[in-house]
Amino acid sequence: MKQVLARPAARFAIGFVVPLLFLAWWQWQASSGGARALTFAPLQSIGAALVELVADGALARDMFATVSRSLAGLAIGGSLGIAMGVSMAIWRPLDRVLGPLLHAIRQVPLIGWLPLFGLWFGTGQGTELIVVCLSAFFPAMLNSYEGVAHVEQRYLDVGRLYGFTPFQRFRLLLLPAAMPLILTGLTQALAFAWIASIATEILLGAGSGLGVTMQLAQTQQRLDVILVAIIATALLGFAINTLFQRLRRHLLRWQAAPL
Repeated sequence: MKQVLARPAARFAIGFVVPLLFLAWWQWQASSGGARALTFAPLQSIGAALVELVADGALARDMFATVSRSLAGLAIGGSLGIAMGVSMAIWRPLDRVLGPLLHAIRQVPLIGWLPLFGLWFGTGQGTELIVVCLSAFFPAMLNSYEGVAHVEQRYLDVGRLYGFTPFQRFRLLLLPAAMPLILTGLTQALAFAWIASIATEILLGAGSGLGVTMQLAQTQQRLDVILVAIIATALLGFAINTLFQRLRRHLLRWQAAPL
């Protein structure tokens, strides 16, 4: 039995058991009539909505818009977060000056900044991108700071023994030692950026995106379209996270212990 379960095909098939049972339960709820039929759209209705959105290209446009916004926010916010975290860890006066302010700002939920950003920048796609960038900034900053600030002393002693310059010390000692936490921060930043993209699209409704489709479908009472957008969001998020985890394992393949 263990040998069967160890096969990739068997594990893949077992992974479909719970989703299939869930779909069967959903269809039973939808076909039972009464109020349940209004809250559980039949599977054939969801399939028809999927065909409709795919046929006119709306689903592809929304998926592309949401993914692009999330990755752009991750690239900008994550890069700035890593740079800030590393700089604060290396240069402690900067940490003492900016640390309290940044830690105070991150206590405010990012959605709570939307009214202020709306007054400053309007309610367009630029505001959405700013919120997504901020959502990626803080996880990247915190983990980068912790990774560099808590490098083991024995590594630093090796650098002093060999007379490393500050740049060599950073490139050969601090950065490799901090890389696991930096990549952990980017993984968290990716998740926050994805959530922030969907949330800002729902709240602001600017441009296109899966969140915009959910918001419009709610006003039109299109439960089937809402469910298609939710399923697409879940599958896309899972795929992006899986690819990022594989990239993380590849970059950290030199580690002795598996992640």
